[in-house]
Amino acid sequence: MRQIILEKREDNMGYKDLNNETNELYDERLELVTQRLAEIEKANELYEPFAEYFRKVASYLLLQNEILIKAINGQIEDMSEDEGKAYNQKLYDQFKASDYETSYANPAYAVKMLGEEYGKLLSSVFYNIITNSRYVFEGSNEYLCIYCELVVELYNLFEDRESVSPKEISDTIYSFMHDYTEVFTQVSVNRLLDPEYDYFRTIVMEQDVCDTACLYRYGLPVDKDQCKSIEYLATFSDEEIQSMADTFTEGYRMGFIAGNKDISKKSVVEIRYPLGFERMVRTAIRNFEKIGLKSILKPSSVFNTLFENKYMESVNKQVDFDHKEDAALWYDKAFVEYRIECYRNALLKNKEIGPNYGGPAVIEIFGEEPFTPVAKQDTCKYSDEQQKLLVHMTNECAEYLNQCIKSEERSFTIISYPVASIGDKFEEIFSETVKLNTLDYELYRDIQQKIIDALDTADRVHIVGANGNKTDLYVKIYELENPDKETAFENCVADVNIPVGEVFTSPVLEGTNGKLHVSQVYLNDLNYKNLEIDFKDGMVAEYTCSNFEKEEENKKYIKDNLLYHYDTLPLGEFAIGTNTTAYKMTNVYDIAEKMPILIAEKTGPHFAVGDTCYKYDEDNTTFNPDGKMIVARDNSVSLNRKEDISKAYFNCHTDITIPYDELGAITIIRKDGSETDIIRDGRFVLDGTQELNKPLDELVAIKNK
Repeated sequence: MRQIILEKREDNMGYKDLNNETNELYDERLELVTQRLAEIEKANELYEPFAEYFRKVASYLLLQNEILIKAINGQIEDMSEDEGKAYNQKLYDQFKASDYETSYANPAYAVKMLGEEYGKLLSSVFYNIITNSRYVFEGSNEYLCIYCELVVELYNLFEDRESVSPKEISDTIYSFMHDYTEVFTQVSVNRLLDPEYDYFRTIVMEQDVCDTACLYRYGLPVDKDQCKSIEYLATFSDEEIQSMADTFTEGYRMGFIAGNKDISKKSVVEIRYPLGFERMVRTAIRNFEKIGLKSILKPSSVFNTLFENKYMESVNKQVDFDHKEDAALWYDKAFVEYRIECYRNALLKNKEIGPNYGGPAVIEIFGEEPFTPVAKQDTCKYSDEQQKLLVHMTNECAEYLNQCIKSEERSFTIISYPVASIGDKFEEIFSETVKLNTLDYELYRDIQQKIIDALDTADRVHIVGANGNKTDLYVKIYELENPDKETAFENCVADVNIPVGEVFTSPVLEGTNGKLHVSQVYLNDLNYKNLEIDFKDGMVAEYTCSNFEKEEENKKYIKDNLLYHYDTLPLGEFAIGTNTTAYKMTNVYDIAEKMPILIAEKTGPHFAVGDTCYKYDEDNTTFNPDGKMIVARDNSVSLNRKEDISKAYFNCHTDITIPYDELGAITIIRKDGSETDIIRDGRFVLDGTQELNKPLDELVAIKNK
């Protein structure tokens, strides 16, 4: 049946069409399959423990169907807070830490109850069903229908015989994922590029965004942080909200100017935001409309990468961590090549609107409880061959995306605010963050120019740790042909990355050698303890951390989550953060472990493993405020783009920061052997930069009281 349906569907994919209640094809199928699920929910014929699994999954799907009916009848938009909260609890409470231990969405529990061969497979199915909950709130019946049919198909296998082989289950899931890959991919691309497929905009623009009830209409997990955010922002004056939105949207506009790009060519901006910030987002939408941009909204819990979405992060980050490699159950060469083909075709169907996309404007949050994952033996894991296939697929699809939305023509901006989990002083920290996001642009611009003038004389820069930090790293700097008109470092103030400030470059790989060490750092929501990376000619040579007792687990943790399954990555960026005010705030409130990389990277030197900051944008000409052209845009790896683009990019870029209190020195070394310190013993010592030490001195005074 699946193949017949695909042939009939053609382009009938996405929110516009899926929300059309006259979609009789899926209505009829869904009515039949939910009748069967109602029987399964009450059935006792199937042998345990599989009977319990199917009863629970059937019950969950029927709950989704109940919500779908309300959505189709227009009842979701009028749903009370109590009703919304009740549905949210039914959908997601089982994934809270304690209840998750006995949920079939937990691979460890599923394996314990169903056996290793069946548990991983059936746990993955349940997780995928959960992640589709939001679609029924939109009135979309397609995903619900096809997953209901999958569960019935699996149930029938068990019902028809006493013993079902794991291969039969695996083959059924593989067939399902293959048959519907075209659908999944097309919907994903449509929602990325086309404003007509945006359900969330209706919530932000038409609901009461000061009422927590609107949070439950997304169909996403809602927690106390999101409720507190919407309640707190409701107390702000219109002028305060306007100011926050202005900082955000102006950063986006200025990013195009700084990047020497024409924003008038664009008509679409993607706003990624956390639930609870709807009031600010509504004002930002209106700001963007004034400069000719229509917004596509992406709540942060539905965006991650080209292929993966985070859904449970606001409930329990461990859930997403447990399932991040579920695709190992169906990835093979044929599947990956087909997925690449589907992605390319989906982009081609959007080729007329793709160039309109201007890039993302992102609101991040910080302050959530730090997450240290538990590595479980019962989760799915990519084989070496599958890791290579994943890398291949990511690179191929990224290249197709770049052909559709050219990097040299798009920009972005990103800003961050705290949430209530940060502690009792949440409102005070929020106020300080608002001030942080509006620091004096010109002050930092001028001080950073002095740092750049000195760095442009360097052959290499020596970074040494202190107070237990074992960093001892030499970074080779691009040699300027015309120092009067060229610079190797970008003077980054408050446009694409808010708040100010940093100076950064694409280091020369050859001659970049040594060790990078941080005692603790949070990268992409994951905690790394005593992270050590050794570089040889700018490439990662060795790495370790102390998260786990077994060294092999430490190495796998880094390779999977920091190296993104590559054997090695280049040092794509070297930067010096100058925002000592942010560092002071971090330490005054003792929130270092809760700070986002967006702010943390400004509080010391940082080093990015992966691509340079100029990926796909190397040939674009940009200038610093002093008029000098930024020429250090490539390295020997990215230069491969001129011969074989598949060898040029890794599609990842992760910043690792050494805080000032772990920093011994940053020293310029010139070709003639002369040296100049920029930072010594955690203090800026270069002439003209001492103003940056004031917040550091104030911090010492506060601690000594």
